[in-house]
Amino acid sequence: MFDIDKWQEVLTTIWQHKLRTIATAFGVFAGIFMLVLLMGAGQGLRNGVREATVLDATNSIWFIPRRTTMAYKGYKPGRTIKLTEEDLDLVKSSVDGIEYISPENGVQGGRMVTYGNKSGEFEVIAGAEQYFSIKVNLEYTHGRKINYPDNYDARKTCIVGDEITNVLFEKDEDPIGKYIIIDGVAFLVVGVFHDDGQGGRFAERIYIPFNSYQGTFNSSDEINLFAVTTMPGFSGKKVEQAVKKAIYQKHFIHPDDNRAFFIHNQEEQFKEIQGVFTGIEAIILLVSVGSLIAGIMGVSNIMIIVVQERTKEIGVRKAIGATPGSIIGLILQEAMIITITAGILGLALGIAAIEGINSFMVLNGVETDFFKNPNVEMRIALIAMFILVVAGFLAGWIPSRQAARLRPIEALNSENK
Repeated sequence: MFDIDKWQEVLTTIWQHKLRTIATAFGVFAGIFMLVLLMGAGQGLRNGVREATVLDATNSIWFIPRRTTMAYKGYKPGRTIKLTEEDLDLVKSSVDGIEYISPENGVQGGRMVTYGNKSGEFEVIAGAEQYFSIKVNLEYTHGRKINYPDNYDARKTCIVGDEITNVLFEKDEDPIGKYIIIDGVAFLVVGVFHDDGQGGRFAERIYIPFNSYQGTFNSSDEINLFAVTTMPGFSGKKVEQAVKKAIYQKHFIHPDDNRAFFIHNQEEQFKEIQGVFTGIEAIILLVSVGSLIAGIMGVSNIMIIVVQERTKEIGVRKAIGATPGSIIGLILQEAMIITITAGILGLALGIAAIEGINSFMVLNGVETDFFKNPNVEMRIALIAMFILVVAGFLAGWIPSRQAARLRPIEALNSENK
């Protein structure tokens, strides 16, 4: 039940000892502020590192053929491994747990691309329809992505990075529905994408359907590389090993020749990154909670002093019928007001600081490879609020129990300190 007299009494006591209350509350304020600030900054670091290193679906595995380095079954080392679409059919039919699979072809160094009287040399990449379910980092700003009919019918369609539109098209010109010329062949622009990968370099790419590339620029059925993603519930490492075994057996590659293929397992890398940041967050949480505990102890010590100062008052209250519960409630209420008020202020200023940093970076165009979009997750705010409530209770519990145990006669005969 709300007792306005008790609230007035507690607030009056706090007001009469303003400096002591502020000094006491600062420890709690600093602990919550540091928790929110460090967690928000840690999230910004996590976002930046993830964007800089995780360029595709986190469950993707990329297989890039190289040269053999070991002799095997009569074959000498130094053979160049050449993959074909037949190899992908083998992988699809023999390996369980594959969600998507797609080849990738392209020419390193780029191709000449023109539109009207403007031109430039850009990297042209070809992928089948499932390729664009693996390249999840592509953010489509206009139009659509390449789909199944585009690839099946070998249509001359393409999607272009937004950096390319800045070079080939006028500022307000819509590139969708326009034809660009790639090495003398016209391709219809059906989509525009943005990609921050490699510091924005991937936004200077053009993607076309795989079958269109094979029919137009590649006279053979060779592929440069291919990628797969794993189905939910399957281990990326086991899928990687199964794919590797199938390809190695077909091409007579020694099972221990790890240099014959460059294999990039995005799932394993993502797990490593997650593990590192989980450790960082644990350290941040430990430091912040340690600081907060120090602040709580300060509040608790001050409340013990408050009890000692009000010993006679407590004796009078008990002599006229005050219950131990009402005495505990009075002390707890004061401790929780100090703790929760200081904590909410620290929480608010911490969030404001993180939002201020983020706004500053956006407004001033500040871009870094390993720090992006710092923010405070809802779970952090909820954890902080839970800590505040528990902290306020613990800060007042021991002093309030001490006050409740005082005997009225002993309290009335004691001297105020």
